[in-house]
Amino acid sequence: MEPEIHFPLETEVTLVTSFQDADPMGVIYHGNYFRFFEEARRVLMDKIDYGYLAMNVSGYMWPIIDTRVKYVKAIPFNHSIRVHAKLTEWENRLRIDYVIYDEESGKRMCKAHTTQVAVSIKEQEMCFASPKVFTDKIERWHQTGSIEG
Repeated sequence: MEPEIHFPLETEVTLVTSFQDADPMGVIYHGNYFRFFEEARRVLMDKIDYGYLAMNVSGYMWPIIDTRVKYVKAIPFNHSIRVHAKLTEWENRLRIDYVIYDEESGKRMCKAHTTQVAVSIKEQEMCFASPKVFTDKIERWHQTGSIEG
């Protein structure tokens, strides 16, 4: 059973879309949304000091095994967006839910999630439960709202 959440692990990043991310119609190509999710995920995991470098040092990699995206409204290039990311599962896998909002109007433009699993770098085998090094960081965050303590 997951502990009671006192400080949910979530974050928001504001980005301006680039011309090189757009398709010939001037809207962001659907595959480039994953770069926006990745930036929000990076900031989120940095909050608990468990970004990619820390994952590697701890002996685990976390490949994405599943994703779902619902494109609500096309995002044009040179447009300010806000990407909200929230950790929603962590005991057996790492699931992050995302919502992209139009920065100016606040309207939802996209909703998505990614699911990652821990894989032992040494054994090259998937773990059926999240490693203690990760769950300890999550529990500390939920108890204190920070990685300290």
